[in-house]
Amino acid sequence: MTTLDDVRAFATELSPWAHLATVGSDGEPDVTPVHPCWEGEVLWILCGTGSVKARNVAANPRVAMHWQVTEVGDGVEVWGTAEVHDDADTKRRLWEGVFDYDLHAFAPGGPDDSPGTGFLAIHPTRALILRRYGMGGTERWAR
Repeated sequence: MTTLDDVRAFATELSPWAHLATVGSDGEPDVTPVHPCWEGEVLWILCGTGSVKARNVAANPRVAMHWQVTEVGDGVEVWGTAEVHDDADTKRRLWEGVFDYDLHAFAPGGPDDSPGTGFLAIHPTRALILRRYGMGGTERWAR
């Protein structure tokens, strides 16, 4: 039986980049590249609090992500619900130790002086591991 730990481990070995799909209040989909990082069972993404991602999640918290596939076609898809956090405690907690890149590149003021900066928390509800575009097998996880 596939666990969320299996999904997290497989995704971490793929690429730091994934594509996040959200849907706005107008019903239109939007896909954007993101660099998600895991903290326990939650995926976090740095975002602008006024960004399309944040506005879409406020209108519809259901999201999907697809990690960029490897040369042989291995990939991961994750579905879940998302919410934006921009409180100081969350920003300070996530700023060091969760992300594998320097957040100052996008928010030079750090957690205490980067207004308009927040974090998108994705709570996975199901996931799919694809080996060789699915031809090498699939593994499913659901909460």
